[in-house]
Amino acid sequence: MMIIVLIYIMIYAGSALMGYNIYRYVRFAQTVRKQGNWSAERRIFNIPIVLLILFLIGYLVIGILGHPDIVMAGILFGGSIFVFVMLLLMQRTVAKIQENERLEAKLAAAERASRSKTFFLSNMSHDIRTPLNAIIGYTTLANREGVTLEEKNGYINKIEKAGNQLLDIVNDVLEMSRIESGKMELEPVRINLCACVEEAGDLVKAQLAEKHIQFTSSCEVEHEWVLCDQHLLNRALMNLLCNAGKFTEEYGSVSLYLTEENAGDGRPAADPDQGHYVLRVVDTGIGMSPEFVENLFTPFERERTSTVSKIQGTGLGMAITKNIIDLMDGTIDVTTEQGKGTTFTISISLPIEEPEEEQAKAQDEIRFDGRRLLLAEDNVINLEIASMLLTQAGFTVEHAENGRKAVDMVATSEAGYYDLILMDIQMPIMDGYEATKKIRSLEDAELAGIPIIAMTANAFQDDVAAAQEAGMQGHIAKPLDVQKMIQTIQEVIDKN
Repeated sequence: MMIIVLIYIMIYAGSALMGYNIYRYVRFAQTVRKQGNWSAERRIFNIPIVLLILFLIGYLVIGILGHPDIVMAGILFGGSIFVFVMLLLMQRTVAKIQENERLEAKLAAAERASRSKTFFLSNMSHDIRTPLNAIIGYTTLANREGVTLEEKNGYINKIEKAGNQLLDIVNDVLEMSRIESGKMELEPVRINLCACVEEAGDLVKAQLAEKHIQFTSSCEVEHEWVLCDQHLLNRALMNLLCNAGKFTEEYGSVSLYLTEENAGDGRPAADPDQGHYVLRVVDTGIGMSPEFVENLFTPFERERTSTVSKIQGTGLGMAITKNIIDLMDGTIDVTTEQGKGTTFTISISLPIEEPEEEQAKAQDEIRFDGRRLLLAEDNVINLEIASMLLTQAGFTVEHAENGRKAVDMVATSEAGYYDLILMDIQMPIMDGYEATKKIRSLEDAELAGIPIIAMTANAFQDDVAAAQEAGMQGHIAKPLDVQKMIQTIQEVIDKN
């Protein structure tokens, strides 16, 4: 009696296990089909399920109508376990294969990125050395004996252009680093969009004129004043315009158009507080191949042709531009044909912000005669340049070589002795942040309240925020833009 019970336990347990095996195989087959194109193997996948169902029917027939003995029951039960184990092994094997495929895909992507970065570093080495060579070479020429004033001025102008070119390259690399770290954020302010477009055009006119490239621009909008991050929008436009100039041959043309579109053509009704703007940069340059267009916005990518290879560039400009427009919830499209030119189209919606009535302020030369300034700076070259510029603006300049020295000079001075402090951030002994906090904690309220402006190469937005958090009222980025420096100083002094 016990043997019969055992026999039927094995038969029905095996049947249940086989039913579970069928369920698992069906799920397994569905999963595998989703991982790739298995249409050719569809019949092969159907064979095991048919066999498994036949086995299950056989088990049930034997269990219900047959008279199985202990040997048959054991074989059937063992067969169910065998199928279960085989399915388990198959699933694990396929999982390993899929994991290997994923790893191979990641490896291939990493190798592509490595090749792109190697190509980028090669370009960077060339692109950085070119302006450096110009700076060193023209400096040597300017220092020769017998050089006329006119020649020296010409060399200095070329050194300035090379320096700006080098700064653009560094800015591209740093901007891309910010994007990849997720630190780029919008800082919308009220701007005149037409003025922004005109400013971008003015900045490239001279560069284009050197190649005899005709530049035209137009602005056809109903609402000129909007809320927008002017710095980032300008950066995107400059990237597009400079690229257009680089890849357009002599006597070609580059155009910049700004239009405002009303809602329509299937788009939702216009928001009265939003303006939909379209910016187009059109050139008659060398164009791009369809293969390269697919990777146009990939960092470090540049088209590899004999013409392009002669043109300087980091391969980051388009990636930065795309990220800026994405950050603004806009779109950027490209239409191009080799030998005929390229058109970039930016579509973006911006909040309309009508200007407030403001009293115009005269922008004559700003002077600071009779004012005393403390300059905390440890770099001798930076100190010399800043001191000369500030002295020319009328300041009496005193110097502290580190943050602790600056704190001591302020703490031992009389109230009102210093009108302003320009504070470098990265200094030995005590950095600018810590020095500012020490000054702000002085017992004398007037000394503790001296206006402090950061003057530093830490130029990202989070650096500006860190300076404000430490107690500084302004931020001046290095290398120094004299006009912006003077304007920032004037604004801070006016507020205080």
